[in-house]
Amino acid sequence: QVQLVESGGGLVQAGGSLRLSCAASGRTFSSFTMGWFRQAPGKEREFVGAIRGSGSRSYYADSVKDRFTISRDNAKNTVYLQMNSLKPEDTAVYYCAADTSGTGYSRSYYYTRLNIYDYWGQGTQVTVSS
Repeated sequence: QVQLVESGGGLVQAGGSLRLSCAASGRTFSSFTMGWFRQAPGKEREFVGAIRGSGSRSYYADSVKDRFTISRDNAKNTVYLQMNSLKPEDTAVYYCAADTSGTGYSRSYYYTRLNIYDYWGQGTQVTVSS
């Protein structure tokens, strides 16, 4: 069983920054691919980014590329989402998710899919005011 707990959400003005954290339980955290997703009111949950277990590779949605950065500290069982140049359209509940299968997918497309992730956090609200 893996538990994920997000923190760091809040209210920020457009152009500002926030850093989200996701603390995970589990002794094999370094083998997990970790993803970040978000869900705005009335919309489907969407992929934000993902990072492989070693931290050597990361993937981003086009909408956040060059503004958001995912990193991880395997010694602390924690993954981070640094969000810069925030826009009102970034307002959403942000979720972290874990793919504990250890699978390395040949195409980055697979990391955007919700169904590869088997554990989810409870979410943290990010609100960006204009």
